[in-house]
Amino acid sequence: MTNSTGTTKGTVHSALVIGGGVAGPVTAMALQQAGIEATVFEAYDRPADGIGGGMGLAPNGFQAFDAIGVGDAIRAVSTEMNGIVLRSWNGKKLAEFGTLPGIDPTRFVIRAELFRTLREAAAKRELTTVYGRRIVDASEDADGVTAHFEDGSTATADVLIGADGLRSTVRRLIDPAASAPRFAGTAGFGAMVTDAGVAPTDGMMHMAFGKRCFFAWQVLADGRGFWFVNLPVPQPLTSSEQRERGGAYWLEHLTEVCEGDVTPAGRMLAATDPTTMLFAGSTESLPRSVRWSRGRMVLTGDAAHAPSSSSGQGASLAAESSVELARCLRDLPLPQALARYEELRRPRVERIVKETARTNARKAAGPVGRVVRDALLPVMFKLAKPEKNAWQFRYPIDFDAPVG
Repeated sequence: MTNSTGTTKGTVHSALVIGGGVAGPVTAMALQQAGIEATVFEAYDRPADGIGGGMGLAPNGFQAFDAIGVGDAIRAVSTEMNGIVLRSWNGKKLAEFGTLPGIDPTRFVIRAELFRTLREAAAKRELTTVYGRRIVDASEDADGVTAHFEDGSTATADVLIGADGLRSTVRRLIDPAASAPRFAGTAGFGAMVTDAGVAPTDGMMHMAFGKRCFFAWQVLADGRGFWFVNLPVPQPLTSSEQRERGGAYWLEHLTEVCEGDVTPAGRMLAATDPTTMLFAGSTESLPRSVRWSRGRMVLTGDAAHAPSSSSGQGASLAAESSVELARCLRDLPLPQALARYEELRRPRVERIVKETARTNARKAAGPVGRVVRDALLPVMFKLAKPEKNAWQFRYPIDFDAPVG
């Protein structure tokens, strides 16, 4: 059989998508667009409303969102970032760079708003998401793969896709010896404030390498603003552990940590309602040795490749991979589809992960490293050619084009 693109039709007609975050619904919508029936299974018993911090969505991510028709809905709940200004703890400007010519701006979005928008888009397409189904095992034969859930229920399809995040259960099922995520040395916090008490930043995101933490902020023309902090911590800190201590505790602690830095941290933290605090947990990334597939099981999104939040590419790369996986499953028999998917995606994501590791080292620098960093960064950015980074932000996807 051939499909509308004239290519040989793949052998996958149904899929189980494990995980209801970003990659899960994007994968399900892309699969549906490819003519493959998909059902999403989420471990938690309700949507992730109000959970998580904010994130950047790079223009390459929007190319993937546009490929499945959800780009405009996400633009409507996100804020344009026209560029970034880097500063040292004493207010000195280290570098400034704007949007590269011919490339759309990065946009900032609250994670819960992104989840909600994707969930609503999937529901409009009558895609099913089943909550309270935590996968614990999987079995497969020549006819399909069966997911076994904690509550004793099962589900069967042609392929099982792990979109279940950094601590993926599906990854462990594919490779029981898989390495654990690597702790990058910081934990993330953030919030939106209705009256920042700070001058508008004209669409620029300001980022300061403080003496004891990394503080970033952007203020809109109407006075609303958002901020986030990367706080060096000695060991991993989960978002649940952050929430247990409460917003009031962390606001007081972050105010103390930011004291002495020439930033608007004090005013913006004071303007923050403790109940609206967003907790992002620790910054972590996956080693490059992760195995992406075995038999009828395959990974996408953070389950396969998780650059830390410093990259600003986590959700965007997840969207890219989810759409490309759907195209491969549409056009190629299963074994070849999974091999081609990895060939298309692994070199790109590993290159971005490598670039991000350098950024994390700068954020967690000690007193001596801070002096060296602040001295070298202005020189580095003067010598750098921004267009060399354009490759990260250009990843056009022609959904209808056949996968060779």
